[in-house]
Amino acid sequence: MTGMTLDRVTYRPGPTDLFVQLSLTLQDAGLVALVGPNGAGKSSLLRVLAGLAVPEGGDVRHDGRSLVNLDDAERARTLAYLPPDGRASWPVSVRRLVALGRIPHLKPLRRVGPDDEEAIDAALERTATRHLADRRFDTLSSGEKARVLLARALSVQAGTILLDEPMAALDVRHQLAVMEILQAEARRGTLVVVSLHALDLAARHADRVIVLDAGQIVTDGAPALALAPPVLAETFGVEAPDGLTSGGLRLPS
Repeated sequence: MTGMTLDRVTYRPGPTDLFVQLSLTLQDAGLVALVGPNGAGKSSLLRVLAGLAVPEGGDVRHDGRSLVNLDDAERARTLAYLPPDGRASWPVSVRRLVALGRIPHLKPLRRVGPDDEEAIDAALERTATRHLADRRFDTLSSGEKARVLLARALSVQAGTILLDEPMAALDVRHQLAVMEILQAEARRGTLVVVSLHALDLAARHADRVIVLDAGQIVTDGAPALALAPPVLAETFGVEAPDGLTSGGLRLPS
């Protein structure tokens, strides 16, 4: 089996369990949006999927292999993870930062080679950041930083990309740009799992939407099903009389 599988996972980030016997299959390439209220468990789920948080029970598998059986380098080659805080201000060039995504592919004492340079160039091209390659990362705008960090994740050339709120500090224009990049990557055959607060972006761009609440999967399916009016009302406490793609959310009257 390709893709990722959670098999009866129990995870306790604090004094109580967040996930209890949670099972989930992410088998096909595509753009999967992970949505839910604050505290629903979106970030925790991504960390468990990435192998950064160890569950108390159950198993997490990638391509049929348990993550605990993959060494750090192998896991880093197969799973690219972008954490939620993109406000870093590293005084390095954009190209050098994007090149960090190639580290899992490098043997000890080996320099970046032609294949790595090609992967870096492709990532810069896909994120429309090639013109920024020689700029210092800490001089960029929030939108530019978001695309450069995404380029670093893409340069890994992993089969699965996990992103935690990559657009939290971006304006609408840059949010749309990032979603279009993720959508294009999914069309190339990558499994892209992204946590979002913007339900309209999930409805418009995702192939599949998973709604979480209090560590439980409320619904999982196509956007029209997963974000149907009853789910919006019961899980998020909002209504969308004009449809989500129009951005017409409002509080119940």
